[in-house]
Amino acid sequence: MRDFEIYELGDVLLQSGDTLPHAFLAYKTYGTLNAEKNNVILYPTWFAGQHTDNEWLIGPGKALDPEKYFIIIPNMLGNGLSSSPSNTPPPYHQANFPQVSIYDNVRLQYQLVTQKFGITKIALVVGWSLGAVQTFQWGASYPDMVERITPFGGTAKTRPHAKVVFEGMIAALQADSAWKNGFYTQQPKAGLAAMGRIYAAWGFSQAYYLEQLYQQEGYHTLEEYLVDYWDQVFLTFDANDLITMLRTGINGDISANPVYDGNFELALSRITARALVMPGSTDLFFPPQDNKYEAQHMPDAFFLPIKSNWGHCAGIGQHVPDSEFIDTNLKRFLHE
Repeated sequence: MRDFEIYELGDVLLQSGDTLPHAFLAYKTYGTLNAEKNNVILYPTWFAGQHTDNEWLIGPGKALDPEKYFIIIPNMLGNGLSSSPSNTPPPYHQANFPQVSIYDNVRLQYQLVTQKFGITKIALVVGWSLGAVQTFQWGASYPDMVERITPFGGTAKTRPHAKVVFEGMIAALQADSAWKNGFYTQQPKAGLAAMGRIYAAWGFSQAYYLEQLYQQEGYHTLEEYLVDYWDQVFLTFDANDLITMLRTGINGDISANPVYDGNFELALSRITARALVMPGSTDLFFPPQDNKYEAQHMPDAFFLPIKSNWGHCAGIGQHVPDSEFIDTNLKRFLHE
């Protein structure tokens, strides 16, 4: 029995110019929408994440308290629950699934929020990694609607180095002979494992490995950690779904749309929402200096790095000190 709802979008014209027929968003809500409809928090998902992976930040007494707020988690296009290569019928199935953008994701989330729930104000948009890019996009696309944003562990624009890493992950997956140009009959497991090995090198910092912090997760040796965790981590996902999300990330840029026509600094300047920008201090995908630059070009942004040796994964909810730091500062931010 599924624990989420489906919002039907009909035939959607994407930013690429392609039409995605019978598109839909999978979403889950927590808490109750109040009569004024002003207690809304939107919390988009991230690469290879689904709504359940966001739940570590939700709960009574936490910043995202369902007893106070109505929290909506929309699943990204391509994540296997919303419209994805794995659940779209021919001719848009598997490798024929059209390219989707951050702009597409946020525009369709806007439809969900306004048309399904009649919401006109959002108290907070928050997200990690590719969820952070969506958070920035919400601020740039709907500045009059969004009161606060908290992107953590992600930037408003994917920089060239991160693009190279993401392309490397795709290349590793596609090197598997089972790939068959994206029209495989069984998942390319060797390629998925290779993708995990590449992510392992970039998802955490050099210090994480030097200090053997993976032992806190129950892995005694580096080899055990790589084989038992990273070789397995993407095996539950469809390969084309993962590539769709990575392509979305590779092209992530809040100004890459008709509204801003590639003017990145202009897009940042239009984010009038109060912003708490929290990069991981040792993040190799989205280094803090990129967020610092972005915050300097936003009207009301506070730059607060998460001091952690967990690299990008400081924001994944698995390391208690990092999770407490995020929750504490989110709570303070919501009450300022």
